Amino acid sequence: MKAVGYTHCHPVAHEEALLDLTLPDPPAPKGRDLLVEVRAVSVNPVDTRLRRSADPAGEPRVLGFDAAGIVRAKGPEAVLFPLGAEVFYAGSVNRPGTNAEFHLVDERIVGHKPRTLSFAEAAALPLTAITAWEALFDRLRIPRGKPAEGGAVLITGGAGGVGSIAIQLARRLTGLKVIATASRPESRAWCESMGAHVVLDHSQDLARQAKALGVPIPYVFAVTHTPRHWNALCELLAPQGGICVIDDLDGAEVSRLKPKAAFLAWESMFARPVHQTPDMIQQHRLLDEVAHLVDTGVLRTTVTERLGRIDAEHLIRAHAMVESGRMIGKVVLEGF
Repeated sequence: MKAVGYTHCHPVAHEEALLDLTLPDPPAPKGRDLLVEVRAVSVNPVDTRLRRSADPAGEPRVLGFDAAGIVRAKGPEAVLFPLGAEVFYAGSVNRPGTNAEFHLVDERIVGHKPRTLSFAEAAALPLTAITAWEALFDRLRIPRGKPAEGGAVLITGGAGGVGSIAIQLARRLTGLKVIATASRPESRAWCESMGAHVVLDHSQDLARQAKALGVPIPYVFAVTHTPRHWNALCELLAPQGGICVIDDLDGAEVSRLKPKAAFLAWESMFARPVHQTPDMIQQHRLLDEVAHLVDTGVLRTTVTERLGRIDAEHLIRAHAMVESGRMIGKVVLEGF
């Protein structure tokens, strides 16, 4: 089968940063695995981090986590999807990636593709939707509906893939005031189009801007550059609130939360599939709920760039865009 991978860690500008490969087809699916014919993929920061830091020592490694495609075979214990079903999912970091014509994935982390979206539009959603949903509703435990106490949630880096979905979920499924951060005019406009009530400039004094709003902020979802903003986030957080983090703290002083009796939560959307947790099927249910929300017009896809077919040339361009730190929404590729 055709695939795209790498054999050694290289900068994105290196001629062998990613390679077009011909690999054996995956084996017949076992257990609850599905064999999916991949139609479209998206690129996330985790792809670029692994390409730069996880050296496979000469053995080809296929990256890619977001995918949308068609079920072509299934293991004897798989019961959630018929053959021919159109699906979307984010895979698992401890298995081969989705940048290949065929891919094995556990059905418990797979959802039915939204009917109203193309494969490319659907491929932009899984990893970011799972991350944002788990962060807001599982880690921060924000109540769905209109909480009696009101208040706000602050989402840093709102124009990125995760931020784009988190803004939509918070605006449409909760009664909280949604505050996002962005620094460029185009990223501010994108956050507003996703549903942010207010957009703060994270290149300026965040704590001062947040306090000027006059609304308590019991929830913070720190998506990117958290060490840079940590002190300000702790300052603006309401007493007994919480901060959910998906990047690294790099020595940030966690004890700043103690005087407010506040909590720190980590979100890692690969935790359930990697550790085969008893509630792993929650990601299947989550993605099906996201598909329903898309099909009923509550949520929208976050595609902003379509680069062409799935090959090394186009994936290198996608990696470079993500690494630039200026990516708005998601970049997708479709077809081999």
